[in-house]
Formats: sequence, structure tokens, C-alpha cells
Amino acid sequence: MKKSKANAAFVPVAKIGDPDAFRAEIRAWLAATLPADWLEKLTGAEVEDYVAFQRWWFGELMRVGLATAHWPKAWGGEELPMRYAVILNEELARANAPRPLLFTISLFHLPATLMAYGTPEQQQRYLSGVRDRGEIWCQGFSEPGAGSDLAALRTRAERKVKDDGSIVYVVNGQKVWSSMGQFADHYLLLARTDPAAPKKQAGISFFLMDLNSPGVTRRPIRQINGEAEFIEVFLDNVEIPAENLVGAENEGWKIAQSTLAAERGLIIIDLAERMGYELAAVLRAAAAGSLAWWDDIGLRRDFMRLYARMLAARAMVRRMAKEIVETPHSMGLATPTYVKLLFSEVLHDYSAFMLARAGMAGQQWKPRVLGGCKHSTNRFDDFLSSYSWTISGGTNEVLKNVVAERLLGLPR
Repeated sequence: MKKSKANAAFVPVAKIGDPDAFRAEIRAWLAATLPADWLEKLTGAEVEDYVAFQRWWFGELMRVGLATAHWPKAWGGEELPMRYAVILNEELARANAPRPLLFTISLFHLPATLMAYGTPEQQQRYLSGVRDRGEIWCQGFSEPGAGSDLAALRTRAERKVKDDGSIVYVVNGQKVWSSMGQFADHYLLLARTDPAAPKKQAGISFFLMDLNSPGVTRRPIRQINGEAEFIEVFLDNVEIPAENLVGAENEGWKIAQSTLAAERGLIIIDLAERMGYELAAVLRAAAAGSLAWWDDIGLRRDFMRLYARMLAARAMVRRMAKEIVETPHSMGLATPTYVKLLFSEVLHDYSAFMLARAGMAGQQWKPRVLGGCKHSTNRFDDFLSSYSWTISGGTNEVLKNVVAERLLGLPR
């Protein structure tokens, strides 16, 4: 993918202070930079082509300060005010721009964790790795038998003093569902350091791990749609330097909540805007008389229910964003859990609704649109992929129990 010649002329973050100018600059930059046929080229593309495109797109976003615009200025970000973050996401949705999916953990989960608990050395080393070298991170939390019940994890990390006097943690175990892990450089890892702890949530530590370390084996996991977005990771006597421990030993459970808050809430800000834009496009198509099913009053009523739920989800997302700005690192926030539940169910129901409207033609196999954001024109693939949001970050069934017991105070 060739670099855009227009990048030097556009610096959207320089327009912070004037919302209308910022919006106009984002729109102009997207028009000058984003290839109009990017979706067409990625439809049925090889994974290698998709990865190359993702790296190119990340580089273009970084070039004008947009990839890490939400980061603090001390880390090379722009501390983008929430009003401008909403504008940015609205314009990305309007342009149907690709999301930098390979860098989701790098841009959101990693900084959310290190901002709250990382040492200055960890922040400098690993955040600069993302910002300056495009390093890719993935998440090593779930295990066989420890998915939504994450505290049941059994991967062990044992502290060891080597002959040269250096201290390492020797890790053994297995992880699953590490998204994009086959392309990642580093791992956000949870491992048990005190198996005798009185509660299973205790005795867990949080590590930053090099995925290219000796003893690491990665294997793809084939999904229902035929792709292998996830991997499983086997850890056999993998050594992690002690300086890669985040926070104190045995406090990993608390630290992981910063990471999970990003997964359950922050990355939905962009997705909610995209879904809102698509549903609004359906209304515009209906007004233009190009939707045959719109004449069916029952279907029209069903769609408007979905539209209302989408508006509620987007309002909840913006409330969550406001709370995060006002109380950063607060793990007492309940809103990300509500947001994850609401958004995932609306997304799934909307995908099912649009698949049904597509009729038999929608059931036919079509090449996947890599990076299609789970609401592309491939309705069958969208429907299958929509299940992932009801599972990732904690299954909806488990999170509903969390809401009932921990947030509403209902009996177990």
C-alpha cells in the first residue's frame, strides 16, 4: 500500500479547540488517504495482505497523531477530549474506514494497564514500542477451564534466581482465545504465583511477556466462520524477567480489571458509532424507497425497536466515556459491564435481523471481508461473527450474574 502524499498537508489534531474545523480536517484527511476500494481489495484476501494493510493503516493514523490520540501527551498522545473522540469516531464510521484491529490490545488494553499500574520504565519501553515501532500485543488471560471464570486459571509462574544473580519467573501452562496472537510480539499474561492463596482471585500476578521467548508454542484455533482469528499458546519453562512483573506479586487480579475495563467498554466507543451510522443508513434507504421489506409493518416495527436499542447503547457508551474521563483507573465503574452487555446483544440481534432480510441470497457463501467490523455487506459472516462479542470479555451469561450479585446486590 503506497503512502498518501496528502498526509503532510493534514494534521487533524492541530484543530483541537474548534470542533467544526476538527471534523472538516478528519473528513478531508480520510478522503485524501483512505483508498476507496479498500473493502473490495480485502474481500477474500490472503491473511498476509490483510496484515500488511493493517500495518499500513496504523502507520497512516500514527503519521497524523490519530492512532494514539487518546493517550496522554507524556506518552506521545494528544489527550483527545471526549467531544473530539466522538467526532473522530463519527467520521471514521461515515467513511467506513478500517479499524486497526491488529493493534487493539496495543492501543487500548496495554495503556489502560500501564497507565494505572506500570512503572515508568515499563511505560517508556512498551508504549514507545507501540507508538514508534508498531509492536503488536495480545492477551493471555483465558485457559481451558478458566474462561469467564478467569480466577480458576492454572498457569504457574515460579520465581527463580539464576546463576548470574538475575531474577526471573518460570512460566508453565496453556492459554486460549488470544486474538491476533499469531501476529503479536508481546503478551499481557496472567499466571498464578501463589497456589496456596486462600481465595482463587488471590495469588495471581500480571506479566508483560515476549511471545518470541524460548518455550512458547502458538497454534491457531479455527472458528465457526472458517477463520483462525484466535490462537492457543503453550508455555513450557518460559522465563520472564522480574522487571516485567506489573504491580506487586499476587495483585494481578486487581490489575487485570483495568485491562478488562478496556475490553468491555473503551473499544466499543468506535463500534457503537459505526453501528449507529449503519442503522441510520437503513433509515435513509427506507426514506428513499429502496427497501422492499419496509412496507411490512411488523418488520418496520422490529427494526425501529433495534434502532431504539442502538440509540440507548450509544448513549450508554457516551456516559461511560464521560465517567472514564472524570474518574480514570476507577475499577468501581459499573458502566463498562452494562455497555458490553447492551452493545453485544444489539449487535447480534441486528445481524440476525439483516440476515433474515437478505433471504436465501444471504445464506450463500461469500468471501469474507477482512476487517469488516462485524456489520459489513456479508450478512451471513456478520451473523456468525456477532457471537464473539457475547463471549469476549466475559460471557454475557456470567456478566449478567455479575450485575445481579455485585452491582444490584441480589442473592446468589
